[in-house]
Amino acid sequence: MDLPTFRASIVATEPPPSLDLALQTLWWDAKGDWKKAHECAQEEKTPTGSRVHAYLHRVEGDLSNAGYWYNRAGRPPTTGTTAEEWESLAVELLGR
Repeated sequence: MDLPTFRASIVATEPPPSLDLALQTLWWDAKGDWKKAHECAQEEKTPTGSRVHAYLHRVEGDLSNAGYWYNRAGRPPTTGTTAEEWESLAVELLGR
C-alpha cells in the first residue's frame, strides 16, 4: 500500500485488514480517534510501536510521556510538527 491509498482508506469505518498495529495506530489517529489509536499502540511491543506511541503522546500534548516512548524506541524526540511526523511514520511503515 502506498501513502495515497492509505490516506484514502481513512474514509472507511475500519482499517484495512492488512495493516499491522503500528499502521492501525496511525490510521485511527487520522480518523480522529485518539483512544482507539492509543489502544493499538499499547498492544505493539516493538521499537516501532514505541515510536508511534511517542507520536501519539505528542499529539496529546504530553511531552514527558512522549519522551519516555521515544527513549524506549531508541530515537530522539521529533522536532517537526505532528503532521510531519505522522506522514514520515506512515511513509516509513508502508515502505517496510
